[in-house]
Amino acid sequence: MPQTRECDYCGEDVEPGTGTMFVRTDGTTIHYCSSKCEKNADLGREPRDLEWTEEEPPEEATQE
Repeated sequence: MPQTRECDYCGEDVEPGTGTMFVRTDGTTIHYCSSKCEKNADLGREPRDLEWTEEEPPEEATQE
């Protein structure tokens, strides 16, 4: 049974057969659900600063 992975950038599920898997030279793998996540990670943007990611802080913390 294929496993669903979690996007290492935004936290969404990556369906089997979709997305991109990046393997670093040390053997660690990074899974991206879309090119949008991959490009934002390459640009060095933090997921917690973007509203469309699941890593976004709760609204109570952002309004203080």
